[in-house]
Amino acid sequence: MDNWNVLAAQTSSSAIGRDGLNVISKENLTIEKLPDKVLLHIFSYLSHREICRLARICRRWRQIAYRTELWKNVSLRPEVSGLHVGSLESLLALVSVRFGPTLRYIELPIELITHTVLHELSAKCPNLTHMLLDFSTAMQLHDFSEMQAFPTKLRYMCICLSEVIFMEGFMRKIYNFINGLEVLHLIGTYEKCEEEEEEIYEVINVHKLKSATPNLRVINLYGINFIDDSHIDAFSSNCIQLECLAVNFCNKVTGSTLKTLIQRSKRLTCLLMNGTSLKSEYVMQAEWDKCALQELDITATDLSAECLIDMLTRIPNLKFLSAGQNNGFNDSVLKQWMESGLTRSLISLDLDSSDNITDETLQKFLHRHGAQLISVCLSGMPHITDQLWMSILPVLTNVKIIVMGTSEKLGVNIHVDQLMDTIASNCGNLERLELRWDPDNLRFSDKSQKAIDLLRVKCLKLRCMVLSDGRYYETVKANFERADRITVVRTTTCCRVSPYHLLRNYNDLIFN
Repeated sequence: MDNWNVLAAQTSSSAIGRDGLNVISKENLTIEKLPDKVLLHIFSYLSHREICRLARICRRWRQIAYRTELWKNVSLRPEVSGLHVGSLESLLALVSVRFGPTLRYIELPIELITHTVLHELSAKCPNLTHMLLDFSTAMQLHDFSEMQAFPTKLRYMCICLSEVIFMEGFMRKIYNFINGLEVLHLIGTYEKCEEEEEEIYEVINVHKLKSATPNLRVINLYGINFIDDSHIDAFSSNCIQLECLAVNFCNKVTGSTLKTLIQRSKRLTCLLMNGTSLKSEYVMQAEWDKCALQELDITATDLSAECLIDMLTRIPNLKFLSAGQNNGFNDSVLKQWMESGLTRSLISLDLDSSDNITDETLQKFLHRHGAQLISVCLSGMPHITDQLWMSILPVLTNVKIIVMGTSEKLGVNIHVDQLMDTIASNCGNLERLELRWDPDNLRFSDKSQKAIDLLRVKCLKLRCMVLSDGRYYETVKANFERADRITVVRTTTCCRVSPYHLLRNYNDLIFN
């Protein structure tokens, strides 16, 4: 309770002494003296799991903890939020008493997705606009034959698909209620797949779904093993508002319908195809010179250098490019793209693990365009050491995101103190930084604290700094914690910096 009492002392009203100075009396030094609206504001910064614990303190705190204002965004998936609802009866009571008209977002696990719950949400939560339904662990669905109602104001829906359960019975019941959807996530089981080939089931009928959702702006089909080019063609034929299409890790996508997609979707500005099976001949058929595309991810695809040159020298206003882990991306691609003049609008470049680009060509490119870049990710390349970064950092004056280094053991040392000095001196707008170098390759001295201090003081917008676990990580973490910035420094084990933060539809693309 000590921290609460300190906060209470700072927040509570003060008495006025004879000399006009504020005097805090001892009777106002406890949190019990705070008004309800101040406690409510404090509670709003806590997770629901923490709020539930505080509800056990006393009757007053229980009343505040159960105020509907604190329950606008609710996850009932225990593995995500730590909240577990023991029975359907308990959930139905919560919907009526605690959630009500203020509820905007809810996540439901498979055991709580029943027609009764959905009816109650429809009736008692008229302002519900965001919903996540997690069927990923389903071995059997509930009976939805009696379902007659469903939330009608949904703008965002995320469905985590099962590997084997066919969902058409459920989907048929909700088609008439979801035509207002603007953002749709279908999340597959990519991360659970085993290497040996198994029979693939189309557990949801995408061709029928697209007819029920004509107003989609953002479509994210993530890691679904049955999604192919025909499904992309289906969405493009009906969703004229489409701005962003993500098919990351849908390995059956080859790009055979890209030409049609570009022709139909005049508003499409973001196309994310990381880990797909794109074929160069299909990609080259698309009319890239006529597209509105600004954001493109072709990471981990097998596109040829010829295809990359053809595409990049035709897209007129590309701002965001992720093209890492691509053997076709070489010096020739970068040079011809530069010579085309179409790099003038670029603000984010990710070339992770693109070993066929020399540091000389990269240096030339970055010296020319570094001042316009907001994100630079040159990780996973052993030949890109601190020497190259030291030469280009003075040019990266507007950069907000930097990812550097490789986890491979190097034959050279990385002098991290000088690197921190240079970053601090030139990159005052930096928000996210990741150093992936192995701790054994980092060289730092007893004077490291001065370099870290400089980085912390100069880069005040820095909210995330990721390092490999080791002595240097512990040194940096301790430094930031002493300055009460305890959430900034993290390890590569549990955190990765991504340029995706710059995507125009980033907030809509977040799921799970």
